[in-house]
Amino acid sequence: MRKIILFFSLFMFFNLSAQKKMKDYSEIMRSKSIYEINAFLRDAHPDDPRRSVLKPRIMEMIRDYIKTAHPADPRVKSLQEMLATLKRRPSTKISFDEMNAIIKQKQIAKYKEALAKNLNPATMAPVTITAEPVTAAVPGQRASSAAPSTPTFVAMPSAEEDEFKMLINESPEAHKQKTVQLLNKLFDSDPSSRESIILIQNKSDCNIIVRIEGAGNTKYRLAVAAHNENSIVVTKGDYLFTSIVCGAQYASQKTVQKAIMVGLSNPGSK
Repeated sequence: MRKIILFFSLFMFFNLSAQKKMKDYSEIMRSKSIYEINAFLRDAHPDDPRRSVLKPRIMEMIRDYIKTAHPADPRVKSLQEMLATLKRRPSTKISFDEMNAIIKQKQIAKYKEALAKNLNPATMAPVTITAEPVTAAVPGQRASSAAPSTPTFVAMPSAEEDEFKMLINESPEAHKQKTVQLLNKLFDSDPSSRESIILIQNKSDCNIIVRIEGAGNTKYRLAVAAHNENSIVVTKGDYLFTSIVCGAQYASQKTVQKAIMVGLSNPGSK
């Protein structure tokens, strides 16, 4: 009898302790804290109606913070990573398998960095990234010429297509200036240089615009034609890379301290 009483006493104690540790989100709609709202999105039920209000709010709060932050602010990188994840997913919550995959990718990146000998783009190991496919049916899709199981890709929106044409058809003077800047950076071996090169390889079947946003008002746009590549010189720092690749959202945080190469492929490709 004593054992039974002791068992129930311990059960009630741990149950009450667990309840105390549970977070109280009753006032979450009034919250102005990025980290508190992020915690709610990670913990809340997928069908919780408050998600539809709080997710756009936290994304706007992060953008506002980054816009006014100092380039050396250590929180910028983590907030860019958070924003990149929220662009692709309902929350920043990840599974055990995803965590293992992230650790593996970081180890691979560490080994690649150790093997890199210089900033010559020819020696940079390419990183191929597949944009996440869109799940909603969108009018104006164009299907590839493969079997019926082949994914269909969404054409570039007209507004973005006009922007792409404007960026890709730069004036001869702007093209010359960009070429000189790239050549100077290619032959610049000074490690204290404040700038570095980003090379984007577009392996997809669609024209894209890659948007590169850093702290403050640091923003770059790079148009890359389908199955082509393009380069840009940027100030070293932490950046959020975003693009729409054949209708699929791509978003990733990257720290640019030396020349990097990013490859973007068709949604769903291996």
